[in-house]
Amino acid sequence: MSLWLCKTRTTRTSNQLLWAGGLSLCALLACDAGRTGANPETPLWKYRPSGSLSLVFSKNLKAKSRTQGEPHEHARAALDIDGRRLFLGSSDHGLYALNAADGNTLWRFETAGPVKSTPLFDKSRNVVFFGSHDGALYAVDADTGALRFRFMTNAEIQRPPVLSQGRLIVVNANDTVLAVDPSNGKLLWSQHRTPAMGMEVAGYSGPLVAHGRVYVGFSDGVVMGYNEATGAPSWNPVDLAAEAEQVLGDIPTYLDVDTTPLAATTEAGPAVLVASYSAGVFALDAETGIQLWANTAPRGVTELTLWHEPEHAPRGGHHSALPIAEKTLILASSGTSGLWALDPLTGSMLWHRDLPNGAASKPVATQGVLLLAGSESGLFALSPIDGSIIDGVHLSGGIDAAPAAFGSRVYALTNAGVLLGLHLQPPF
Repeated sequence: MSLWLCKTRTTRTSNQLLWAGGLSLCALLACDAGRTGANPETPLWKYRPSGSLSLVFSKNLKAKSRTQGEPHEHARAALDIDGRRLFLGSSDHGLYALNAADGNTLWRFETAGPVKSTPLFDKSRNVVFFGSHDGALYAVDADTGALRFRFMTNAEIQRPPVLSQGRLIVVNANDTVLAVDPSNGKLLWSQHRTPAMGMEVAGYSGPLVAHGRVYVGFSDGVVMGYNEATGAPSWNPVDLAAEAEQVLGDIPTYLDVDTTPLAATTEAGPAVLVASYSAGVFALDAETGIQLWANTAPRGVTELTLWHEPEHAPRGGHHSALPIAEKTLILASSGTSGLWALDPLTGSMLWHRDLPNGAASKPVATQGVLLLAGSESGLFALSPIDGSIIDGVHLSGGIDAAPAAFGSRVYALTNAGVLLGLHLQPPF
């Protein structure tokens, strides 16, 4: 049986792992776990009281040489499906290669700062690319952890790099976009914007590469598109800070556009989706940057995800019943205003769900559900149809990092530095 899909006996961590029952979690997120219904779109397991998430293993990833670490972990695991491995950064300054079945360490690479960047595994080169808070972009051998190259960018790197057309695109915390040669780390081009003066949100945009352009948001509220090959600007600067001022009627405290842009399709054609921390979610024309629509209700958004469900037969319905149409949602995650689902064609709100206090991770779709981590709570499985709770794992230290998932296996790094391997029971 594939190790990604197997389910082993449930165990418990040695510290503060609590399985939250359906009643307490539903009280937290105001769901309807006890109700029944015949909505054909409803996932088969939506009304189960809990038990969908079970623990397979837990591993402490703090190096023994380090007795203290930062209280928050932000790195999401990168999965090597064929090699049955995962690659994961830690605040103990290390990048780990781990066995996907049990979490045992295969090798560890030490950097000069916390590793909070989600790695990028390149199967064709058998290389792992990742950034560190020491300001460097690294390439290491996926089998041994041996260094291939180290490229200094002079500011921390937390967002994952992107490979496209023989270029490795990365953004650092100093509002600098760089393209380097993935074979040797040689700089191909770079672009820099002067960071905003004053208060900034602790985060920043990663790059989207689409339509021959690199799209990035900046701390001064500007969104830019650059030519992928040369780095030359393809757009005039799109100033969402000015949009925020109009929405608020005053200069916003936070100008940031911290969400990594998404490629989508609107009623007007190809678009780039971004969120201003103070002004809401926007769709911009992919070629010109002209605003196509705006929804100013979601505030404090730091992560965007596109969720797609293909056309399918009704759950438990007759074969003659009409199929359920395909559905695509924009999921906007905010630690201050909750989780929002928007229509990508028009930007209209489809549903909104309050979340526990604290930061909320990027929503991750797998097995027909959404996985969402909370910095002051834990890990939740939510229905993408209306955001209601399916199951959850509560931890007193919380989880900042977005989980990684493949099939029924889920990996999440807690703020205590413990890697959880979880089994997600699929619909049946």
